[in-house]
Amino acid sequence: MSENDTVFKGPMSGIRVLDIATFIAAPYAATIMSEFGAEVIKIENPKGGDPWRRYGTPTDLEAASLAWLSEARNKNSITLNLRSPEGAELFKKLVKSADVVCENFRPGTLEKWGLGWDKLKAINPGLVLMRISGYGQTGPYKDRPGFARIAHAFGGLTHLSGLPGETPVTPGSTSLGDYMSGLYGAIGILMALRNKDATGEGQMVDVALYESVFRALDEIVPRFAKDGFVRGPEGTGTVNACPHGHFATGDGKFMSIACTTDKMFERLTKAMGRPDLWTDFGDQATRLAARDQVIAQVTNWTTSMDRKAVLHLCVDHEVPAGAINSIADIFEDPHFKAREDMISVAVPGLGDVMVPGVFPKLSKTPGKVVALGPLLGNANEAVYGDELGLSAAELEMLKQNGVI
Repeated sequence: MSENDTVFKGPMSGIRVLDIATFIAAPYAATIMSEFGAEVIKIENPKGGDPWRRYGTPTDLEAASLAWLSEARNKNSITLNLRSPEGAELFKKLVKSADVVCENFRPGTLEKWGLGWDKLKAINPGLVLMRISGYGQTGPYKDRPGFARIAHAFGGLTHLSGLPGETPVTPGSTSLGDYMSGLYGAIGILMALRNKDATGEGQMVDVALYESVFRALDEIVPRFAKDGFVRGPEGTGTVNACPHGHFATGDGKFMSIACTTDKMFERLTKAMGRPDLWTDFGDQATRLAARDQVIAQVTNWTTSMDRKAVLHLCVDHEVPAGAINSIADIFEDPHFKAREDMISVAVPGLGDVMVPGVFPKLSKTPGKVVALGPLLGNANEAVYGDELGLSAAELEMLKQNGVI
């Protein structure tokens, strides 16, 4: 595309993605594509670009927060006012050569701009339009605004989070539902592209934030349908297994132990040097009935030594266990380093920036990060001038009119 070209040869090479979305969910789906070789053109409002540019920790670069640099990786940016007739026409020209469009406006917004699915597929019958919204493109709530925090709540996850009888807490990152939806969006795109390869036809991928959350709730749907059981917050444990939760250690830290089966519990009792616990509570149902007693015994053991010692015993006895890591712990952990789960990328004018690596890891065609989030409009000349053939005078006029 240009000297700032971020396209490389990977399993998604040859796929062009137009990312007209903002913030996390739909842009994350496009980012995943970019990490494996797709060409992603980030299309942003001329007035300030994607608000994600200013979200989180600012840097010395204009409109390029650490969050932006990390999550807009491998993309090139052009500015375009999709709300203007001129902008809409330019977008249609770009759609002709695109394979995928990613958007997360409220349902009906693209239609209002004359860029609905019926118009886009008429321009490019093989186009895949991936749409992420709070409640999906259909249903009585489709017009409501949605964010990850709302999706956690509406989708049923927040109800399960926290301690019984207390105010529900945010389940993990406040953006968890966005990232989950981005993953579903990427999966949907890949399946749609697979179908396109077979039929030549594109399609629309409809992702609702709350549905991505709702799909990850274990057995609560069939259980409620069966006997009306309403699962609630369970604190650090789970209703289905014991001991299965978080435990303090003698050095003031915390760790996680998971005994989902009787075999796992047997191994734990050997690590503890407590064969009597296996004799008394070897059956899962028995442990669940005496949950408080079992948890107390395990806690007495974990708090009798530091976390490193507890983990060592668990690992030696093949007990599923892990430290509850802070980001400081993660930066020191040799496993994260060995798998290159964090990588350092040079950013012109800023220096090296550490970001999460690329997942999943493919043995033949691994993904990579070529560059972090682009400056606003870095590819305007390449796309509008070199590709669409607009003259310098035309580009200046479009800029003066607020189109680009």
